[in-house]
Amino acid sequence: MVYMIGLLINLINLVSWLIVGLVFIQVILSYILSPYHSVRIFIARIVEPLLAPIRRWVPPVGMFDFSPLILLILVQIVASLLTRLLITLL
Repeated sequence: MVYMIGLLINLINLVSWLIVGLVFIQVILSYILSPYHSVRIFIARIVEPLLAPIRRWVPPVGMFDFSPLILLILVQIVASLLTRLLITLL
């Protein structure tokens, strides 16, 4: 049981860091590459479904899009809550 919970905690941490990394990469590449570049399209297919609901609630302010920042915060909060919940099961 303890081994399984440890694996779940590691999986949650891995997925959260992958999402955070992909969001950072997407933001950086949006300044460098064309929107039609294959790398940007690949990353957008992963990240955009997570950003779309946030963009419905928080539209861009002028030329600033705060949805990636909000997504990063939400991912960290959810990962932390799930990890703490699993630790309490030990």
